[in-house]
Amino acid sequence: MRGIRALLALVIVMGVLIVLGTSVLVLVVVHRLTQPGVATETRAPARTGPAAAALADEPPGTRITTLMRQSDTTLAIALTGGGPDRVLIWDLADGRATTEIRLGR
Repeated sequence: MRGIRALLALVIVMGVLIVLGTSVLVLVVVHRLTQPGVATETRAPARTGPAAAALADEPPGTRITTLMRQSDTTLAIALTGGGPDRVLIWDLADGRATTEIRLGR
């Protein structure tokens, strides 16, 4: 009889620990989802003026098909229409295109 009571007490204690552990885990996940992450703290500043001015020099009908971040300071911008397809390498620090790659047809 004594062994059964000890086992029952152990099962109850373990059940309470499982409930507490699960509650803590849920609270941690909710807390992390509601707090801003590291990615929001390291965003590059938005520079719409120079980019808009440089891309305004493109021929009519030009469309941006893809923007891809290459590093902390550069973007690759794929353009199509208004002539041959091309890729611009954009320097965020300077706010200008550093390289243009024209794709032949």
